[in-house]
Amino acid sequence: MPNYEHVFLARQDVTSQQVEALTAQFKGVIEAHGGTVGKTEYWGVKSLQYRIKKNRKAHFTLLNITAPHAAVAEVERQMSISEDILRFLTLSVDELEEGPSAMLRKSDRDERRDDDRGFGFGGGRGGPRSGGNDRGPRRDRFEGSSDEQQGEE
Repeated sequence: MPNYEHVFLARQDVTSQQVEALTAQFKGVIEAHGGTVGKTEYWGVKSLQYRIKKNRKAHFTLLNITAPHAAVAEVERQMSISEDILRFLTLSVDELEEGPSAMLRKSDRDERRDDDRGFGFGGGRGGPRSGGNDRGPRRDRFEGSSDEQQGEE
């Protein structure tokens, strides 16, 4: 059976419990059509790049599916009817990714970067993007011109 990665966006004003109920409903449809859902990840409420149906934020959820095409087509049909689903995308993949997805790994990195506060590339002093002075002070900044100073030493 083919493998799919399926991501859907639910409206921002539904609760996370309602998103879990929608996920369980779509999981049931896939299993009723002979497929399996290997992994579900709730990515949380994230800001959208632009408004979708008057929403600025949405609940993001990933489903890793192993199912026949008919099962995926039925889930997509039900999502297109639902008023709570803003968008969905299904991609056919050769093999499903084990472990946390890139979105969850990214959020882990962001949390660690917030803990560091100023170390690394995220801002702060001395990083290559911050414009900090990591070479030390120049002599001629404080003591006249550099030509006179080098001649005396």
